[in-house]
Amino acid sequence: MSFIAIIPARTASTRLPDKPLADIAGKPMVVRTADRAAQSGASRLYIATDDARVQQAVQAHGLHALMTRADHPTGTDRLAEAVELLSLPDDAIVVNVQGDEPLIEPELIDAVAAKLQACPQADIATCASPLADAQALFNPNVVKVVCAADDRALYFSRAPIPWARDALAGGERVLADGLPALHHIGLYAYRASFLRRYPTLPQGVLERFESLEQLRAMEHGHTIVVHRASTPPAAGVDTPADLERVRLIYSKPI
Repeated sequence: MSFIAIIPARTASTRLPDKPLADIAGKPMVVRTADRAAQSGASRLYIATDDARVQQAVQAHGLHALMTRADHPTGTDRLAEAVELLSLPDDAIVVNVQGDEPLIEPELIDAVAAKLQACPQADIATCASPLADAQALFNPNVVKVVCAADDRALYFSRAPIPWARDALAGGERVLADGLPALHHIGLYAYRASFLRRYPTLPQGVLERFESLEQLRAMEHGHTIVVHRASTPPAAGVDTPADLERVRLIYSKPI
């Protein structure tokens, strides 16, 4: 199996400014993430950024940086430009690794790439894990996905799906026994042909209401398949508290 890993890295985070450059045990976070991604089966690894400081930090650690435009509305748009800069063939598989995932499991990157390769009818692969509890089911910040028997994604939502009618009839907030509720994990593999088309797709109505970018692909008829992980991955870094948690993990001897 052959695939390319690309890490989009932007510094304009409102909750954690200059996030890719945040120090974690002597290395910038984006470099820590790249170190993890380099342990996967990716044949090539790039960091796509619009910030010269990130480019310099990446190159200082012997990694490859791609300078992209500053006006990309999403990380997927940035990947689309990277596909053109690299002149990738349409059948190339590109895994989008978020730059704020310094604890990402290399095996999960491999699994998502393998899922897309095994499903020629799909344009995108992603992953999900079982929901832990009712609090997660009803939390709008936890994105849920429901799948067909062949692992095709049927819908992504911030709402509690699937809705367990009988268990929730009395107004209780519970996780019904056996409910096939999956927590979507934001790791994606794409075919390069889809990434070339993505910037031309208008925003979908469902995407606008749910504020979920993957719904744009589904609304325009593209198939997403889901790798089902047995356990949730380590959380990424969104806040200063998350950053301190990861710093503490890296400070401990292996």
